[in-house]
Amino acid sequence: MSLLLHTSGLEVGHDRRAILPPVDLQVHAQQIWAVVGPNGAGKTTFVRTVLGLLPAIGGTVSQRPKAIGYVPQRTQIDAAVPARAIDLVRAGGERGWSFLNPIAMMRANPAVDRALRDTDTEALARVPWLQLSEGQKQRVLMAQALASQPDLLVLDEPTSAMDLHAERGIFALIERLRDSRGLGVLIVSHNLGLLGRYATHILFVDQDQGTVQAGPAEQVVCTDEFVLRYGTLLRAQEAP
Repeated sequence: MSLLLHTSGLEVGHDRRAILPPVDLQVHAQQIWAVVGPNGAGKTTFVRTVLGLLPAIGGTVSQRPKAIGYVPQRTQIDAAVPARAIDLVRAGGERGWSFLNPIAMMRANPAVDRALRDTDTEALARVPWLQLSEGQKQRVLMAQALASQPDLLVLDEPTSAMDLHAERGIFALIERLRDSRGLGVLIVSHNLGLLGRYATHILFVDQDQGTVQAGPAEQVVCTDEFVLRYGTLLRAQEAP
């Protein structure tokens, strides 16, 4: 499997102060990495640093994929934008796209069409963003990320504010996309039960403990630090 992301001694934080020990990990194609930890543990800071949205305090990030598809939290989408689902997805596949560019709106884009098919959002294309359910919004944002034809998909809390049925549907879709497109996936989530079923690898971060654990899921859930935070029940029942 090809290497998509490599961090070496990566230190993340704010105001030139690291909040976690150095992070060493390698994300390969077709792996699903779960980034887990308590609230305020440094998960989002790590992801934003990997994406280049925050400067690293130390260490290095090597990005090998031709593109990274980032799926932000749904609350980051401006509710005032009068966009339909298709408008948002096209924005992911068009550089310089805007609502005022009718040529871009009419231009055929096979990557956009495939993204809609792969996320089961073709029937939602003309539906305004504000009329979509939370699960539908998440699928549209995933289609937007896929329109850039990424090798690595990064998702921040993809199932927040969803019921269990919708959560399971999103995680099943992520697994299907991993398999059909050969993607590497990095997910920030609090749903340890579903992550235990789908994640192949785990990055566990805990600012309070001052610890970072990264590796195959079945190994990380057995570490003393993980068990101290989440107990042995998860290790026994949820490990893949």
